[in-house]
This record gives sequence, structure tokens and C-alpha cells, in this order.
Amino acid sequence: MALRAYGRFAPPGSFVPSTALTYDRTLVPAGAWIVVEQSTERSGTVVRARVGGLRADHAFGAHVHTAPCDADPAGAGPHYQHKTAPGAYPANELWLDFATDAAGEGNAETRHDWGLRRGGAQSVVLHAEQGGAGARVACFTVPFGGYGTP
Repeated sequence: MALRAYGRFAPPGSFVPSTALTYDRTLVPAGAWIVVEQSTERSGTVVRARVGGLRADHAFGAHVHTAPCDADPAGAGPHYQHKTAPGAYPANELWLDFATDAAGEGNAETRHDWGLRRGGAQSVVLHAEQGGAGARVACFTVPFGGYGTP
């Protein structure tokens, strides 16, 4: 299975609706873009993200979350976890932390030997800082695919 999704960030409630929402236009200006790709086989999952038009020379956190984007940044729910556990751990989640270059572009990739549950992963949230948490500055709703039990 393969997926490629593209979005342009816009503020919630924009005249032209978008699947990519910016909550902090100083870090993620309206019009910035994101591409997310997922490759899934029985041997595991690879998720890649590329971004452009973001604040230059900034280190962002990015994680796959459990719900679609919403006007309220908290609406995207918690990090997707392979096995439900307290705390945030890269080995149990899909982390895509990246740093932008002088042009505001960046990319990241994560690989795991496990697959996604159907309907369990629904967005990529960009955070103001790298690591397990931090202010949510943007969100992109992604139709991730999965296999196994719903």
C-alpha cells in the first residue's frame, strides 16, 4: 500500500477550506506546504514528510496523531501509539521531528516494523519544538491506511 497526500496551510475558518491548518502563522505561514507519504507492507511502515515555506532555521517536532485536524489544536487527539502506553516514546510512535533550512524547507522519515491500525492514525501535527510534546503550531489531516483489526 502507498499513500501520498499534499496540503497548503491555511488558518482555521479560511474562506477556502484546507486539510492543513496553521495555528501559529509566525512559524507556519498561510500558504506553506506539506507532503506526507506512507508505505506499508506486512514487514512494516515508513512515513515521510516534506515541508516548505515554514520559518527558516527552526527545529520543529512532528508526530502522527489519532484524530483529524480541528480548529482547536487539541482536536487532533494524542500521538498515535503502536501499543497504548503512558508517555511519548519514538519506538512506539511515529515521530517526524525536523529542522528547516535557510529557505524554510525540511524533511523527515520514520520506519517501524509494525503496521498502523485502520482508522487509528489520522493527522500529522507540527509542534513548536522537538521532542515528545510542545505547542501545536499546525496540523495536516492525512488519510493514513492500515491493516489488521479496526
